[in-house]
Amino acid sequence: MKIPKSILIDPEANKAYGAFAVAVSVLAFAYSSNFGQVMILGYYAVWLPLLFVDYRRFTWNLSSAWLPILFAAYVCLSVFWSQAAGISARAAVQYSSHIVCAYIAARTISVRTLVLGSLIGIFFVLLYSLKVNAYALDIIDGTFNFVGAFTSKNLVGFFSSLGIFLSFVFLMFYRRNWLSFFWTAPIILMSAYMLAICHSATSVASLPAVLGIVVLLTMSRVLSRRYRRVLFVVGGGALVGGVVAALNLGLLDVVLGIFGKDSTLTGRTYLWQQGWEAAQLHPLLGYGYAAYWVQGFADPERLWAEFYITTRTGFHFHNTYIETLVEIGFVGVTMLALVILRAFYGHISKVVFGAWNADSVVLAGAVGLMLIRSFFEVEILGPYFMASFIVYFGLFKLSPMPVARRRRVVIPVQDEKPAAGHMPAPV
Repeated sequence: MKIPKSILIDPEANKAYGAFAVAVSVLAFAYSSNFGQVMILGYYAVWLPLLFVDYRRFTWNLSSAWLPILFAAYVCLSVFWSQAAGISARAAVQYSSHIVCAYIAARTISVRTLVLGSLIGIFFVLLYSLKVNAYALDIIDGTFNFVGAFTSKNLVGFFSSLGIFLSFVFLMFYRRNWLSFFWTAPIILMSAYMLAICHSATSVASLPAVLGIVVLLTMSRVLSRRYRRVLFVVGGGALVGGVVAALNLGLLDVVLGIFGKDSTLTGRTYLWQQGWEAAQLHPLLGYGYAAYWVQGFADPERLWAEFYITTRTGFHFHNTYIETLVEIGFVGVTMLALVILRAFYGHISKVVFGAWNADSVVLAGAVGLMLIRSFFEVEILGPYFMASFIVYFGLFKLSPMPVARRRRVVIPVQDEKPAAGHMPAPV
């Protein structure tokens, strides 16, 4: 039996396979630590074989992906100055292959398929966490929080906030009938409930911000390009001014108090200070990718003890840029920041300065969510994270694929022969 290529790699025809592949990926990102390497192998199995279906699709305009390719190469090269070369080599291969999978996804599925598959995967992720129904005590702030099948309330908050966001944009842009309201309702209700009981301030605070971005970009559709640019400049200036005013007037402490936090952000500011001091020892190139939090090294052992991390794993500086600065130095943090900003601003500029497009609005909101979280979590620097997958997917989507056109076959017209010796009647 011959399987048509279109049901695997054509964004207009592979909706079923694409949604399945994204759902498998979401489950792997969420629970690979629970179910082992079989989840990661499943993630690779749904994306990597597509390279051999039609290699031309993935090699066309490959130069447009120079920035993530350069960053992946730099991460791999950090093996040569890493203080734990073996760990860096393994992690670098994983991260590079993770970028390749995001590239394949961007070249083969539509944004609607990404949203649909993510919602299916998030539904099963949240459902399993509800079944586990585990709570954990946060020793730092003394709160008792829902962690589900995860080891962190922040992961529960991430998938819950992402579920609400994707349900919102799906109903706004991609629904095709009223049944969409019924099957997305359980996802919204589960996400809202788990977001409330996990007490993740980062997830709760970032969700209204990105929904506001999506609403503003959607409202700009009725404006001409000229007025969209004015709105962009005025809105950007108002945002910067509002942040500065909030910091100077003490409004930040009021907002943190609403979420039960203080100005130290539950020890995060101390961690940021420790990370900055560690980065000063190797400021240009860092310690090596994934080579700082290694058992047996003095500084991470001290921080694990201070924050009661008995497992001595799964900890970080709770800031993507400080973590990157420590691991791969100033060069690495510059490239990663360019990746995130390019993905975010690229889709914003498409909406503001170009033709209005719903896909760019959705991706601008999704990448914006990861951008906000990057100041408090480390989810874009590592492999097998939904955040890094979305950021790279959005970045690769900035380069459109060529529109396939049917070939025109020229059929020669034979000269008409006279019948029975008579000339044909004139037309």
